[in-house]
Amino acid sequence: MKPVLEYKSIFISDVHLGTKGCQAEKLLEFFKHTRSEKLYCVGDIIDIWALQKNFYWPQPHNDVIQKILRKARHGTEVFYVIGNHDEVFRKFIPMHFGKIKMVNRVIHQSVLNKKYLVVHGDAWDGVMRYAKWLSKLGSIAYEMLLRLNIVINFFRKMRGKTYWSLAKYLKYKVKNAVKYIGEYERTIAQYGKRKKFDGIVCGHIHHATNEDFEGVNYLNCGDWVESCTALAENYDGTFEIIYWDKIRNEYVKEDDETEIDTDIENDEIKKAS
Repeated sequence: MKPVLEYKSIFISDVHLGTKGCQAEKLLEFFKHTRSEKLYCVGDIIDIWALQKNFYWPQPHNDVIQKILRKARHGTEVFYVIGNHDEVFRKFIPMHFGKIKMVNRVIHQSVLNKKYLVVHGDAWDGVMRYAKWLSKLGSIAYEMLLRLNIVINFFRKMRGKTYWSLAKYLKYKVKNAVKYIGEYERTIAQYGKRKKFDGIVCGHIHHATNEDFEGVNYLNCGDWVESCTALAENYDGTFEIIYWDKIRNEYVKEDDETEIDTDIENDEIKKAS
């Protein structure tokens, strides 16, 4: 198996713990096989909206929180940037959860001394700003699509096929959705330019990308529901999008799930003693 991937900084967003669409097991694999000096959780990590409607919290979701806390205890500087699905935490910021710093936004100084604003991005979503009820309705429809995804992929797995996202497929087939993504990216990049940032790191729209808009580096982490992507800053100052589904077979062994659970359990035993 390949060695652990090491980065200066890692950015993840839109994990949506507390929903059936969350791919927590794959995120645990990713955490196990990566190291970084800084970890930015860029919003919607815990889906409070979903938990308020229907409480769903299996063990792997708990393990993700434990793994992030463990990274913070072992020297990784961890920031939790609050999003719209976990906006209830905004009432309490600035605050610390263990060694995790919970913030509304934070400035990341890159290896090349460039200034990046790290923010979830919902503030630039017109639907969120002017019709929040419509956003919540859309969230319900999206959750229904993700549940249908589970059924589809159950049969795909039986036939030896890889994971496929119906929600993602429809998003890029619907003209208005594509237009919405493009407008969102330009809007947030224009804000970065006005505020004299070299770049912006965000999430929110579940579309990982690394682009330049009028001199501003727009970076989106993607999500851990449809695409299982993360953004990473290398030690040479370059940024890359990690598509975990494309490379996981090079790192993951069949007994990885057991090893992940054992890591967390051992750490809790050490804490107790």
